[in-house]
Amino acid sequence: MGRLGNSLCAMALSLFAASSGNAATLVEPTLHLKPQSGEGGGRVALTLDACGGKTDTRILSALVDNRIPATIFVTGIWLKRNAAAVEIMRAHPDLFELENHGGRHIPAVDTPRKIYGISSAGSPDAVQAEVESGAAALASAGGPAPKWFRGATAEYSPSAIAMIRKLGFKIAGFSVNGDGGSLLGAKETARRIGAAKDGDVIIAHINQPTHAAGGGVVQGLLALKQKGMTFVRLDDADGIGNDGTTD
Repeated sequence: MGRLGNSLCAMALSLFAASSGNAATLVEPTLHLKPQSGEGGGRVALTLDACGGKTDTRILSALVDNRIPATIFVTGIWLKRNAAAVEIMRAHPDLFELENHGGRHIPAVDTPRKIYGISSAGSPDAVQAEVESGAAALASAGGPAPKWFRGATAEYSPSAIAMIRKLGFKIAGFSVNGDGGSLLGAKETARRIGAAKDGDVIIAHINQPTHAAGGGVVQGLLALKQKGMTFVRLDDADGIGNDGTTD
C-alpha cells in the first residue's frame, strides 16, 4: 500500500474513532438542592416521572394524604390517558408542580442510537420537537407553563442540552435513583429513598401501578417524613445541576 493508501486508511480510522466517541458521549446530569442552613431534618425534592401508561394511585394518594409536595414530569402521552389524575393534581397546586417530560417520551439525544432499548430523537430538529410538543401538551392541559425538562431515560447528548437550555428550560437531573426505572423491588426502593440526605433530588416513577416499586416509593417517603425531612418542589428551591443543565 502506498502513501496515499496509508493516508486514506489513517483518515478513515480517525473518522471512525471520532464518530464512535461522539456516539458514546452521553450525559446523565445530577441535580442537588442548595444545603439548608440552620436546624431541621433537611430538604429533599421528590421528582416523579409519568412516562406513559396509567397512574400509580398508591403514590398519588400518599402524597395527597400526607401533604408531600412533588414535581411530576409528564409526557403528552400520559396527559391524554390520565385526565382524572391530572385533575387531582390541579386541585392541589400547593403540592404538585407539573413539568415537561416530552411529547412522546423520546430520549433527547440528537444522533441516532438506542438508550435502554428506546430509540433516540436522532436529530436536533427531533429533539426540539420532543421538547416543544411536551410543553404544548402541558399548555393544553391548563396550568402554568413548564420551566423544567427531563428527557426520556434522563440521558442527553451535550449538544441537546445546549439546545434545550436555549429553548428556555432547565434540565432536571437527580442525585438519588429511587426505583431503578420502576424495576426494583419494594424493599430496595424504600431503602434508597429513605436514605436520601439534605439537598438530594429523588427520581422515581408514578406511572407503573402494577410494579412493586410503587409500594416502596410510599414506604421510603413516609420514612423520610418521619425523620423530619422537608419536601420541596423544584420551583420552590435552588437546584444546582452539572453539565450546563441549570446555569
